[in-house]
Amino acid sequence: MGRLLLIKGENDSGKSAYAEKIAAKAARERYYIATMIPVTRENRMRIEKHRRAREGMGFKTLELSYSVGEADVSPRGAVLLEDVSNLLANVMFEKGGGADEVYRDILSLGERCGVLIAVTISGITGSFDEETEGYIRALDFLNKRLFDAADAAVVMKDKKPVYIKGRENDII
Repeated sequence: MGRLLLIKGENDSGKSAYAEKIAAKAARERYYIATMIPVTRENRMRIEKHRRAREGMGFKTLELSYSVGEADVSPRGAVLLEDVSNLLANVMFEKGGGADEVYRDILSLGERCGVLIAVTISGITGSFDEETEGYIRALDFLNKRLFDAADAAVVMKDKKPVYIKGRENDII
């Protein structure tokens, strides 16, 4: 398996910008796996924001809402998976799958590239309906398993990376 970096944090915490920076340092061949299914206006705006942010960075964008483990990537490439939370939601709510399936799929992707940078949301709190609570539990479980498998892990604080496992040199 290639090296795995897990980047987690709240929405708009700088996760994507940091992931793009690491991918640019890690390899000449860069892949951006976009998992969001654009359903709402907000989704479409977020997708466009991310497209503009990575313009000119040399990423080949692959739009894969499911089955990221089958992505056509180079064994020497850096893959930015944006993001784990969307991928899990797609699999759970569209396909009836779960966290174990997504975990295996992500590990399969990691075995086929040099560096996998997995971006995920963390720290979701509040009172939600039963279905959403189930999703949050599954995401927390998936994030924990990815953390355990990762060579390095980062939590974004004030738009800055804080390594909670390993370090940047373990990835690039």
